[in-house]
Amino acid sequence: MLDFAVGEQARVDFGSGPLITDRHSDEVFKTWFFVMTLAWSRHQYAELVRNQSVETWLACHRHAFEWFNGVPRKVRIDNPKCAITRACYYEPTVQRAYGEPALGYAFVIDPCPVADPAKKGRVEAGVKYVKRNFMPLREFHSLAHANEQLQTWVRDEAGNRIHGSTREQPLKRFNETEQALLQPLPAIAPACPTWAKAKLHGNCHVQYEYCQYSAPFRLIHQTLWLEITPDALRIYQEHELVAIHPRLFKRGDHSTVQDHLPPHAQAYFMRDPQWCLARAMTIGPACLAVVESLFANRVLDHLRAAQGLLRLGDQFGRGRLDAACSRALNFGTPSYRTIKQILNTGLDQQPELTESPALEAPYLDGGRFSRSPADSLH
Repeated sequence: MLDFAVGEQARVDFGSGPLITDRHSDEVFKTWFFVMTLAWSRHQYAELVRNQSVETWLACHRHAFEWFNGVPRKVRIDNPKCAITRACYYEPTVQRAYGEPALGYAFVIDPCPVADPAKKGRVEAGVKYVKRNFMPLREFHSLAHANEQLQTWVRDEAGNRIHGSTREQPLKRFNETEQALLQPLPAIAPACPTWAKAKLHGNCHVQYEYCQYSAPFRLIHQTLWLEITPDALRIYQEHELVAIHPRLFKRGDHSTVQDHLPPHAQAYFMRDPQWCLARAMTIGPACLAVVESLFANRVLDHLRAAQGLLRLGDQFGRGRLDAACSRALNFGTPSYRTIKQILNTGLDQQPELTESPALEAPYLDGGRFSRSPADSLH
């Protein structure tokens, strides 16, 4: 039997759990066991979860430390991807999201050496014990119902059994000795954010879980760090904080800070419909009528068209722009493309037709082969 100092180490692992059918929704879903076992007393914390994500891994650690009301000095793990990004015998790479709570709770991460089945087996022993002794002959109506049963079983049955190695009750050893020698919980629990990398796209946004968050346009095409908490998402360029956003959860939602956008995009948002209408009013009544007709469209967003139309006044002058708008209105084609073509061809400088031109005599008199109405009666 291996000897461990009191409060020195805990062993952690994930293992497959039961399929659960939710009694209320009829949803059937897979579960996983998270088990943390204190190496000296053999007292455990166990929880059923729906995935093995980084967020779940960190939350389970927090729940376990609160269950024990203390923190071991070292946590041995079996190199799960949610904790170790690169397994290596000498220098494994720890997830950034796992390293920060390790500092906050003051425990050392101790990955199992790769290709060492003996040490890997000791880590997995806690999950095997729970699966063999808790799962048989039990029914679960929901995840909450399953976890309620599991924690009662850990405290009342697993905690009071005679352990095969120590020949003592784990809960008794924990209560009488180990709990007092664990490191105290921090006064304020670490935030335990998760981290991800994402490239800043050409629209000045990164994507995380189908939601979009803006960052300064000078960083376009660079890979940035995302720090994710339940309430916020922070964006870093290496160690420099460049953006903070409220956390979004609905697919397709955007959080945009206008200062993050390039100047031409900022101008688009600043020159809103009210700005366009006020600007058109200073140019002339025809221009105002065209802008109003663009914004009246219920199918397309014509803000860019209105902005482009008003910029034509800078190029051709306000008088010509209003005249071109008047001509387009008379022909029933008040669009940006038509008005620009009128200005480019100079049609705005030609007099508008107000009356139909007089037709020449051949078009008014009968044609050479035409018949009079009287002839048609014969």
